[in-house]
Amino acid sequence: MEDAHVSMGVILLGQTVVGFVGNLSLLSHYLFLSCMGNRMRATDLILRHLIVANFLSLLCRGVPQTMVAWGWRNFFNDMGCKMVFYLYRVGRGVAIGSTCSLSIFQAVSISQGDSKWAGLKGRPHKHIVSTVYLSWGVFLLVNIVFPMHMTGPKEHDNMTILKAYGYCSSVRHDPAADVLYVTMLSVPDVLCLGLMLWASTSMLFVLYRHKQRMRHIQRTSVSTRASPESRATISILLLVSAFVSFYTVSCICQICLSVIYNPSPVLHHMAAFAMGCFPALSPFLLMSGHSTPCSLLFTCTKKKKVVLP
Repeated sequence: MEDAHVSMGVILLGQTVVGFVGNLSLLSHYLFLSCMGNRMRATDLILRHLIVANFLSLLCRGVPQTMVAWGWRNFFNDMGCKMVFYLYRVGRGVAIGSTCSLSIFQAVSISQGDSKWAGLKGRPHKHIVSTVYLSWGVFLLVNIVFPMHMTGPKEHDNMTILKAYGYCSSVRHDPAADVLYVTMLSVPDVLCLGLMLWASTSMLFVLYRHKQRMRHIQRTSVSTRASPESRATISILLLVSAFVSFYTVSCICQICLSVIYNPSPVLHHMAAFAMGCFPALSPFLLMSGHSTPCSLLFTCTKKKKVVLP
C-alpha cells in the first residue's frame, strides 16, 4: 500500500508540474503578444481567466494531495482547509464558465449569415466576455457553503461525524442537506455544460458545411492548410471534449467518495488525478491552435529582415 501511495504521489507531482509549465507557457504567450504591441482579442481575455482558474485548481488540490500521498499530514489548520477547498471549488467553477464562454464566442465568430448565432455577431464582444466575470461572482457565491463545513484533520475525534480527505475533514450532513447542497452546486455546472454542448454542436455543423463546400472547389494552387479560424475552432472543440470527458470521470470519482463510507486513500488520489487532468492538459490543447512565442518572434524577425535594404 505504501508503494501505491508513493507511485500516486509521483504521478500527482508530475501532473502538477506539467500543468504549471503548460499554463506558464500559455501565459508567457500572451505576455509576449502584449509586449509586441498586439491587440488582445476577446478570446485572449477569456483564456487568461482560464489560466488563473487552472493555477487555482493545481495549487489548491494537486499540491496538497501530493503531500498526502507522500505521508505528510496536518499541514493545514482549520482556516487553511477552508481557504484551500473554497479556492479550489471557485477555480473549478471559473474553468467551467471560461470554457463555456470560449465555446460560445467561437460558435458566434464562425457562424454563417443564416445561423441562429448570426444575430449576436454585431454585438460588442464585451457581452460575451462579461460572462466570465459573471462566473467569478456566481461561483464565489455558490461555493461559500464549503468553508462552513470544512475543518482541519481530526484524527482523534468522532469519525462518524467527520469525513476525512487526508489533509482536511468535513462535517457529515443529513441526507436532506446533502441533496440540497448537491443541487445548488450542480445547477451552474449543468447549465454551462449544456451551453458548451450546444455551441460545440453548432461549430461541428459549420465545419461540416464548410468542408462540403470546399469539395466543390477545384484544387489548383490553393493551399490545403487549414485557416486560422478552423484551427482555433478545432482546438476549442478539443478543449470542450477534454473538459466534458475529464469532468465526467471526476464526477464518477466524487460519487464514489460520497457513497463509500470510509473510502480508501488511493481513491482520493485517483479523484485528485482526474480533477487535475483538465487544468494540466488544457493549455497544451489551446497552444496547438495558436502560434508559440518562439514562432512569432521568428516571423517578426524574418519580416524585419525583408524590409531592410
